[in-house]
Amino acid sequence: MSSSSLRRPGLLALAALAAVPLVRCASSSSGEAKPARRAQQRVFIMGFDGMDPTLTRRFMDEGKLPNLKKLAESGTFSTLGSTQPSESPVAWASFATGVNPGKHNIFDFLVRDFQTYMPDLAGVKKEPPKFLWGWLPTQRPKVTSTRGGTSFWVHAGADGVKSKILTVPMTFPPEEVPHGELLAGLPLPDIRGTIGTFSYWATDLSSFEEGNTEMGGYLKRLLFDGGVAQTFIRGPENPILKQEEAELRDRRRAGTLTEEDKQRLEEIATSKDITVPMTVKWNEGSGQAELEIQGETLTLKAGEWSPWVPVVFKANFIVKFRTIAQFYVVRADRELQIYAQPLNLDPRNPPIPISKPDDFSARLADQVGIYRTTGWAEPTWPLNEGRIDEAAFLADCERAFEDREKIIFKSLEADDWDLFVGVIETTDRVSHMMFRLIDEKHPMYDAALAAKYGDAIEKVYRRADDLVGRLQAKVPKDSVFMVVSDHGFHSFRRGVNLNTWLVQNNYMVFEGQEGQRKTLADLFGRGKFWEGVDWSRTHAYAVGLGQIYFNLRGRESRGIVSAGAEYKLLQDKIARELVTLTDPDTGERVFRDVYKRDDIYQGDYLQYAPDLQVGFNDGYRVGWQDTLGGVNRTIIENNNRKWSGDHCATATEISGGVFFSNRKIAAEAPHIMDISPTVLKLLGVPIPQDLDGKPLM
Repeated sequence: MSSSSLRRPGLLALAALAAVPLVRCASSSSGEAKPARRAQQRVFIMGFDGMDPTLTRRFMDEGKLPNLKKLAESGTFSTLGSTQPSESPVAWASFATGVNPGKHNIFDFLVRDFQTYMPDLAGVKKEPPKFLWGWLPTQRPKVTSTRGGTSFWVHAGADGVKSKILTVPMTFPPEEVPHGELLAGLPLPDIRGTIGTFSYWATDLSSFEEGNTEMGGYLKRLLFDGGVAQTFIRGPENPILKQEEAELRDRRRAGTLTEEDKQRLEEIATSKDITVPMTVKWNEGSGQAELEIQGETLTLKAGEWSPWVPVVFKANFIVKFRTIAQFYVVRADRELQIYAQPLNLDPRNPPIPISKPDDFSARLADQVGIYRTTGWAEPTWPLNEGRIDEAAFLADCERAFEDREKIIFKSLEADDWDLFVGVIETTDRVSHMMFRLIDEKHPMYDAALAAKYGDAIEKVYRRADDLVGRLQAKVPKDSVFMVVSDHGFHSFRRGVNLNTWLVQNNYMVFEGQEGQRKTLADLFGRGKFWEGVDWSRTHAYAVGLGQIYFNLRGRESRGIVSAGAEYKLLQDKIARELVTLTDPDTGERVFRDVYKRDDIYQGDYLQYAPDLQVGFNDGYRVGWQDTLGGVNRTIIENNNRKWSGDHCATATEISGGVFFSNRKIAAEAPHIMDISPTVLKLLGVPIPQDLDGKPLM
């Protein structure tokens, strides 16, 4: 046997490793499914994230939503009760499973680690890959859903029902759906593992502005020489270097780190990002710029968007990340400013599965063209950071809506389903950013902008209404047709810093620097969090968008609060004091209520629930820095951001969503948990006994 033959198995193994995606997603198993069958009743559900019942009623009464009004008159229109809290991941998880958060384990956008107190994104658990000799992948990482409960489409599929499930929030990582196709939605990340890190290059940035923004961007200064600037696109962190970094940190904890190791650890901290070179050509006053990326040349005028461009990031010759990027030239006159969308996973060959079957995302791309894949598809963060304007934001929201819409209509072409669920979130994103232009009391109200864009929310509702009309014309007439949303909307005029309140009222002991600015990089980088907090004397802390956790002995690693009587006494005391908080500027009560854990949740995941959940009145939300673990100098402050509408932790009693159906329902107060058992009953699928919702029909 030749030496080349002896070597061949090793080469084949390397080729096999290179051909398989770097990351594998784990999803719930549906077990043995029955053969495909026709359901006794077809069901179509169109979801619009954040569609508010008060605004919907107003626009219907004004004759601006004719299709929804017709649906209401012939069938049902009602406020749909939301979850505690009324947040998208929490509510859509209850929509899918028919149970309260105590049974599905999603309580907020963030979770905290019992050992380190560090926050992370909720919904997924990530296990890193492993490499041999610092380059050869020996174990793929795993992304697992932490959502409990079982989706109604999985129940239906197991009973033989064919389905299509498109971009519903809390469907990443994608789960196997017997006899079904699923394209994942939120929290499907960008290539950096975040829900939307944009990039921005400009000649008028100072060196002090470069780096990470507060809420999800990366800024880079452009320096030209002879009309040419060399820069880069920042991609994912190199998993090989992250493994080395983890090993060095383990040595540091063990006290065996050498001086050379310390130097290497510092080097890795600033060099983990994989980058792709980008050349920018521009002449001042030309009104356009030329970008060169991996052999692709783009010439863009000011105000012009590029098509989606493939960009490949390489950790080494085996490990590659395939993404798509889109660029927008903000201005190209005396200064040059370029914005780029978050790096979306390429649906044709994503580095992690984003659909089930795995090839469904690629088949869709073949049919409709390249589409954005991130669960957070609209550019809220760059508008909030002042890097794009309202016109660019709304234009891109229109394209995001179109992306979702074309996938829905393409999937309807094959009449091979009895259950169809699609969700579009643009209604939510426009409301977040443009509420300031319909609320004259908002600190960021601008009369001139209101004259131009004050109808932006109305327009996206009208766009949704138009879609409903076209869908009704397409969907078989005998189908049960529903339109739902997960929560409503309120003005966010004032930010409330819960950790500051806890410090000032002696529930948290903080000896750090108040007002120290934090960014999302601190959260995702797991670098600077809770510095200055003395856990040996801290009884409570806030994480996320309205959740207060106790430093509980036996649960938190440095807990000091005992379960039982002390726990209940602390619950009563904080809730009683916090609910009386008034705004010193207006005299208004900040909270409608403060809810105790066992009063609002029940189920196997109770230990992960917040010990107190706040319920804000209209006009209030958790402060920006408070969500990032910061302790500010004041408890209540103006929200001077364009992100001006919200619903996160608004008291559930005033933050319901919408429910429309072409059938009458008996219930006077439908709840989002009722959708799952309603659908199962209509499809003729047995309803599990442990559901909290009840059939509406």
